[in-house]
Amino acid sequence: MSLPGAGLSVRRVVISVVLVSVATVAGCSSNKQSATTSSNATTSTAVPAPGSTTLPAPTTSTTVPGCTGANYALSVLGSQGAAGTFEVTFGFRNTSSATCALTGYPGIQLLGAGGADLATNTVQGGGDSFTDFSPSTVELAGGATAYFNMGYSDVTTGTESSCPTTTALEATPPGTSTPLQVSGQYVVCNGGTVNVSPVFGQGSPETQTTAPPST
Repeated sequence: MSLPGAGLSVRRVVISVVLVSVATVAGCSSNKQSATTSSNATTSTAVPAPGSTTLPAPTTSTTVPGCTGANYALSVLGSQGAAGTFEVTFGFRNTSSATCALTGYPGIQLLGAGGADLATNTVQGGGDSFTDFSPSTVELAGGATAYFNMGYSDVTTGTESSCPTTTALEATPPGTSTPLQVSGQYVVCNGGTVNVSPVFGQGSPETQTTAPPST
């Protein structure tokens, strides 16, 4: 026997269940879509710009043109001697247009006939022929000159019976590797020992040690 209104109640229950199921499915679909959108957004912002962190830093050259041994000219500026000791003053003239710096002692090589190397013993610092002083940096503008002194003895020592006479000598500006040559006859004894000063500028106190200009 059917109860009055029972069919109506069952239909209401079925309709309610169907509506709840539809709402649940829609909600799940909406959540999945939101999650997918969020995931895509996160992925897109995490990708760096192409090449933004792999480019090397630019490099620049610090080479100063003209500041090499080949851009200096060597000359004899003065000489004097007494009691077997001699002093010769030489000059390195900057022939380039760049401002160059020289610091320290030049290298010396005595030369004989035909440009052959003679025994040379270079002693850095003053001796009997000129005052000793410490190195300092000389800034040379284009055309300016830095000086240095060379002292030696023409008196035989030890087993020496005679001393060779140079025909020229080579001087290498400090900090460079290019020897420069100038003619000159110097009788250097004591195994070719020469005292050499550091380079100095025209306005430095060491100009008092410069040998008188050659005539």
